[in-house]
Amino acid sequence: MNFFNIINQLAEVDPDVMGRLDTRRSVFNSLTTLGKRTALAAGPALLASFFTKAYAGTTAGDPKEVFNYALSLELLEADFYKKMVASQYFSGQSAAYQGAINQILKNENAHVALLQAVVSGIGGTPVTGNAFSTTVFNGLGSFAAQLEVAQLLEDTGVRAYKGRAGDLLGIADVTIGGTAYNPLETALRIHSVEARHAAHIRTMRGQTPWITGSGDKDSQPNYAGAIPESNTTQSGVSLIAANAITPNTTYSAADAAASFDEILTPTEVGALVTPLKQ
Repeated sequence: MNFFNIINQLAEVDPDVMGRLDTRRSVFNSLTTLGKRTALAAGPALLASFFTKAYAGTTAGDPKEVFNYALSLELLEADFYKKMVASQYFSGQSAAYQGAINQILKNENAHVALLQAVVSGIGGTPVTGNAFSTTVFNGLGSFAAQLEVAQLLEDTGVRAYKGRAGDLLGIADVTIGGTAYNPLETALRIHSVEARHAAHIRTMRGQTPWITGSGDKDSQPNYAGAIPESNTTQSGVSLIAANAITPNTTYSAADAAASFDEILTPTEVGALVTPLKQ
């Protein structure tokens, strides 16, 4: 286990990870003593301690379950892009398209590594497997068809992360070096990267970067749910009617619906992704 490689992976998905412990210089300097080098040999135990201090907390729920839920999605996405890069259609794409998919795959692998370490570090057992169905993937007869599935996966992932964000609100802040941090930040940082993936994939497909309701895939079940993407009410306020907040302005239903991504529940996500699993 290379501890410094893990730190670098974490930095890709959580730019503030070093700040959770100390400055980069002081963290690395603190590992130069013989005692720290000896401790470093313990590898997994040190990593578990690291995450317990940086990310764990007390909650009425179970953060291990929430992070494993996220990990299961990341494993599915990472395997999908791995299959995409290895497919017969990939080599014929432009350098820009290849670079974009390779970067997304790199991000997904980093997300997997981070979430596996987080789950282990707070005393859980990371989920495993969750590969994308080879049968389903082989049925995608072109790079364009693969991008369609990528869009559905990414948009679903964004809604799934948003759906569980509230479950992390109960995790207590962790104070490190006199500064308080919240584990929710980690999930939301990954969520933001997933949103950028979704926007880029949609752009590659000639769609708007956001969900409008009029895209070529926007009628799929991935955009439905108890709170569908066509929703025009936020926090009990209609966005298409004049009200105390915007007394002189009204918005079209299309504009209101496009302004927010809606949540998906674990049950709804399960119904969407289970048919795609190996």
